[in-house]
Amino acid sequence: MSAAPDPTYAAFSALLDYPEDALLDALDSIELQMRDLARPPRSEQAGLERFFEYVRERDLLTLQENYVALFDRGRSTSLHLFEHIHGESRDRGQAMVDLLQMYEQHGLFLRPGELPDYLPVFLEYLSRLPAPDARALLGETGDILRAIAEQLARRGSHYSFVVGALLPLMGADAIDAPTFPDDDAEAERPSAADYRALDAAYGDEPVRFVGAMTPAEETIRFYDKRPGRQT
Repeated sequence: MSAAPDPTYAAFSALLDYPEDALLDALDSIELQMRDLARPPRSEQAGLERFFEYVRERDLLTLQENYVALFDRGRSTSLHLFEHIHGESRDRGQAMVDLLQMYEQHGLFLRPGELPDYLPVFLEYLSRLPAPDARALLGETGDILRAIAEQLARRGSHYSFVVGALLPLMGADAIDAPTFPDDDAEAERPSAADYRALDAAYGDEPVRFVGAMTPAEETIRFYDKRPGRQT
C-alpha cells in the first residue's frame, strides 16, 4: 500500500499564496489542521502563530499591499523558484516547460497563465503525492527555500515564519527568525539599490525537480493572481 499524501503542503500553499478572502475564511481551519498534525514541529509552531496573528490583525487590502511589496520587488524574495536559478533567461522558460510536463505526467494540468514554478502551486502539487515522494521532491528545493527564508527574516517579514517552517519538513535546520517582524513597513525600508545588491549576491545553483512519484488525478487550480504576474 502506498503512503498517503501529507495535507500540510496544501496548508502551506494557501498561506503563501496571494492573500484573498478565501485565505481569511480558511485561516482557523488551517491553524487547527497544523496543530492536529503537529506539522511543522513545535519549534516552528510559535512562529506560525505569529503569522496567523499578523493575518488576523490586518485588513485584506493591507495584506495584499504588503505581499506585493515583499514578493514582487526583487529576485531574492521571489516565490517563483526558477527566478533564483535562471532569472529571466531562456533557460527558465525551458525549465518551466520541463516542470509542467512533470505535473502533467502525474495527472496535474495547469490553466493557461498559471506558472508551474510558483511556490504555492508547487506545494499544492506536493500535497497530492505520497508523503515520502513529496518530502524528497521538496528537499531538492532546499537551498532555494533556505535562501528565501533568510532574506525574508533579514527584512523582518512574518512570511519568514512560513517559508522557514518548510525546512524541517525536509529534515533541514531552521533559520533564525526575526524578533520584531514588521511587514507593514516593508514597502518603505529597502531602497531599489538594496534590492539590486541583494539580488547581485545570489549565485545560481542547479535544481532538478525529478523523482519517481505516484500519479495524481486532480487538477491544480492555484495560480499567481497578482497583476502582471501571469504569462
